[in-house]
Amino acid sequence: MFEDFDLPRVWPIGTILFNLLFFLIAIPIEGYVYHKRLNFDKKTSIFYAIAVNSFSGVIGWITFFIIEPLLAVPLKAELISYIFFNNFRASNSQGVLILTTFIIFFATFILKFFLLRIFVFVLSEDIGKKKEEPELGQRQKNRFISKINFQDTNLVTTTLIANSLSYTAITAILLIRNNR
Repeated sequence: MFEDFDLPRVWPIGTILFNLLFFLIAIPIEGYVYHKRLNFDKKTSIFYAIAVNSFSGVIGWITFFIIEPLLAVPLKAELISYIFFNNFRASNSQGVLILTTFIIFFATFILKFFLLRIFVFVLSEDIGKKKEEPELGQRQKNRFISKINFQDTNLVTTTLIANSLSYTAITAILLIRNNR
């Protein structure tokens, strides 16, 4: 299986470094938003931001490596030109880039929401502890269901805000980079 495995001779060092820079930008921004909106302590907020961004980054790169061989040759040439030389060969590639950016943003948002939800559920300190729950009346059940729905809505909104702020910061850096 690994007999045909070769390391590439040319590495997109610029892209790898920019990806690390994006993580260094996104993690504090998203950690701050998690701290303020979800009332996690600072250490827990940063932990969740690191975990969510790391897992979403790995899943994103795996998806990229699965999709890249399936692209048409002109689109693949544009992608390689952008990754290695930071420019497009064709002038109509800007539209494809904007569409791809929107798809990546919403895919990342959905992925981060589910990852954060899983981490909050799995890493909760209440798991494993058996609680003695008193019998709930109908009014208390409705209040409990309303509270769960509010927490889900709060998690969605928080993830959307955190993802939007980090993408805005990254877009600003890319604009500054391209205007130099």
